[in-house]
Amino acid sequence: MRNYKDNVIVKMTLQFALDIMVFAEKLRSEKRFSFSDQVLRSGCSIGANVKEAQGAESKADFIHKMKIAIKEAEETEYWLELCSFAKDYPKPGQLLQDIESILKVISKIISTAKTPKPLTN
Repeated sequence: MRNYKDNVIVKMTLQFALDIMVFAEKLRSEKRFSFSDQVLRSGCSIGANVKEAQGAESKADFIHKMKIAIKEAEETEYWLELCSFAKDYPKPGQLLQDIESILKVISKIISTAKTPKPLTN
């Protein structure tokens, strides 16, 4: 296993996936099976795509994988918001703030990766 201790987004998405696993189990225990499955898949997929991007073959490949991570994060945010607004569903609490932070960081990473680097002599 590679050491990603200095990679903020890898650490953020790994912790988020662990927290999503706990929330999905809470949904499952309350017999909200379809929501549990959806939030678990999309929530864990964010980190999987971020991790996959670390081994990208090119800058374009890196950006593409990070864009997939953004899509998964947006889907996860949607499921969490539904739970937040739905009557008699477990509330996601901190997970909504965490996904906002993840979206901001990934967006900044993509923006930075797209910026052309100045030529040096």
